[in-house]
Amino acid sequence: MTLIGINKKDYKPKNDYYTPEWIFHSLGLMFDIDVAAPEGGISWIPAKKHYSIKDDGLMQPWEGLVWMNPPYSQCVPWVSKFREHANGVALLPTSKAAWFKQLFDDYRVAVLHPSQNVRFLTPENEVKGIFMPTLLFGMGTQAIEALHESKLGKVR
Repeated sequence: MTLIGINKKDYKPKNDYYTPEWIFHSLGLMFDIDVAAPEGGISWIPAKKHYSIKDDGLMQPWEGLVWMNPPYSQCVPWVSKFREHANGVALLPTSKAAWFKQLFDDYRVAVLHPSQNVRFLTPENEVKGIFMPTLLFGMGTQAIEALHESKLGKVR
């Protein structure tokens, strides 16, 4: 996970929340890159490679189909790069912020509100919810088709 303005050597993963495995089973995709992964990646995320905080996923080139569950406290640069790349799936919180409206209103984006609440896993293997609903955003033909076929909820 890349956190702008935080010294990487001082970063502690206490605020990391990992996407549950059932989402990936439902999507049925193999991603080329998990762009905001913890060090070493996560075994159940189907990605050929991953960028951790040490790699600085925002500074790396994004190629192919990307998976993105970025630090929710730093969404703006991640969403900007996701929209620019326009090929992948992102799990993001709902928000009244400008970045959310821009992404939600982007004609190239499919939006899925999971019918089941997303409860995340922590590095300590605890299951935790967050105080705001999350949505899946898909860009690119493969990602959008996967959202529609996933049976995770209604796609707009």
